[in-house]
Amino acid sequence: MASSAVRNPNSRRLLRLPPLPTSPSPSSYHSFCRGPISSNPSNGAGLRSTAGPAVGIWWRRSMATFSPTKPQVNVGAIGHVHNGKTTLTAAVTKVLGCRETNYWGLRGLHDVRYQIHQDGNKTMEEPVDPFSLVADELSILANRLRSMVVAEVPKLASAAEYFFKMGVEGKRFRPTVLLLMASALNASDLKSAVAAEFHTLPEELRSRQQSIAEITEMIHVASLLHDDVLDDADTRRGIGSLNFVMGNKISVLAGDFLLSRACVALASLKNTEVVSLLATVVEHLVTGETMQMTTSSSERCSMEYYLQKTYYKTASLISNSCKAIAILSGQTAEVSMLAYEYGRNLGLAFQLIDDVLDFTGTTDSLGKGSLSDIRHGIITAPILFAMEEFPELRKVVDQGLKNPADVDAALDYLGKSRGIQRTRELAEEHANHAVQAIEALPANDDEDVRISRRALMDITRRVLTRTK
Repeated sequence: MASSAVRNPNSRRLLRLPPLPTSPSPSSYHSFCRGPISSNPSNGAGLRSTAGPAVGIWWRRSMATFSPTKPQVNVGAIGHVHNGKTTLTAAVTKVLGCRETNYWGLRGLHDVRYQIHQDGNKTMEEPVDPFSLVADELSILANRLRSMVVAEVPKLASAAEYFFKMGVEGKRFRPTVLLLMASALNASDLKSAVAAEFHTLPEELRSRQQSIAEITEMIHVASLLHDDVLDDADTRRGIGSLNFVMGNKISVLAGDFLLSRACVALASLKNTEVVSLLATVVEHLVTGETMQMTTSSSERCSMEYYLQKTYYKTASLISNSCKAIAILSGQTAEVSMLAYEYGRNLGLAFQLIDDVLDFTGTTDSLGKGSLSDIRHGIITAPILFAMEEFPELRKVVDQGLKNPADVDAALDYLGKSRGIQRTRELAEEHANHAVQAIEALPANDDEDVRISRRALMDITRRVLTRTK
C-alpha cells in the first residue's frame, strides 16, 4: 500500500501536459550525441542561440574537462567512460543539481528505487506501476493505431496491422514513457500559458501529445519490420515475423506504409520543429542500421562505435520523442535537455540489457531466437567487454563468427569473463543518469506530476530487471 500522500494509481487518470525546448541532436556533433545543435560545436557558440547560454557554457566546459590523449568512450552529453568508469562533467552535474562524482558500476549511485528529494531530506517512496497510470490512454492509443494503419489494398492492410492486433501489440513501452513524460512536465500555470499562446484547450494539447506517442510507435514498428528483413528473422514477439509469414517484399512495403502514415500524422501537428526532430530520428534509424551492416574490423571492436550505433538505432527515438512531447507544451531549454537526457539514457540502458538478454534469455522469453546477434556476426557490449579481458577473443571475432565453432569459442570466452556483469553495470549507470535527470526537474507540488515522475524513475528499474 502506498503512503497516504500517494493516491491509488489505478484510480487516477492523468491528463497532464509536458514541456520542452530545443535540446540536443547528435547529428550536429563530431561524435556521439554531445548535445544541442550547434553551428560551431568546437566552441559552443551556436549552442547559445539554440538552447540558451547555460548550454553553451556547459558545452565549452565539458569540452575542456577531458584530455584528448586519454582513451575514452563518449557516451553523450552527460559524461565519458574511461576504463569502465563513467564521469559526469562538472557542468552537467550543475545542470542536474548533483555533485560531480565518479560512478563505478553499482556503487555510489542513486538507488534505482528512487530517492525523492523534499526540503533537502531524502525520503523513500514506494514505486508505482507506470503502466497502470496510463492504462486508459494506452487502450485508446491502441485503437487509434489500428484505425490509422488501414490501407486500401487488403494485403497491405493486413501486413501493416500485423503488430497492432490485439495480443501482439507488445508492451507499449515507448508510448507509456511519453505519456508519463507529458504528465511529469505538466503544471497548471504552464498549461494555461500554452493554451493561451496556441489558442488550444488543455484536452487538445494532451491529444497532440498522444499523437507523438502514436507516431513514435508507428516509427518503431516500421523499424522492426525492416530490421527483420535485414536480419532474415523468422520470429518476433513470440509469433512468426511478418517477412517470414508474408515475404520480404510486402514486409518492406508495410514498413514504408507505416512511416508514411507517421509523416501524415506529424504534418497534422503543424509544428515544423517537431516534424524536423522526428524526421531526424528516421534518418538515425537508417544510419544506425547501415553502421551495423558496413562495419570495418576495427569499428566492430570499438565500444565508442557500438554506443554511437546504439544511440542511432534505439535511444534516438525515445529521447527525441521525449523532446518533441515537451516542445508541444513549451518548456525552458534546461528542462528540455533533462527530458532529452532521460530518454537517451533510458534508451541506452534498455539496449544494453537487451544485449545481455540475447546471451542469457531463452527463445520463449524473448519472443525471438536467443544468440541471434552473435550468430549474425553482430558484436555487442558483452563481447566487447570480454575482449578487453581476453585479447585473444579478437582473433575469433575478426574471423566473422561465420561458423558454429567460432560462435562457441566466443561464448566460452564470454563465460570466463565479466562481460555480462560489466554490461549490466553500464546499463545501471545510464539508468541512474536517467533518474538524476528526472530528479533535477523543477519542483512541483502537483500530485499527478510527482506520481508521474516517480513512475518514470520506476521504469528505469524495470528496464534493468526485465527478462524479455
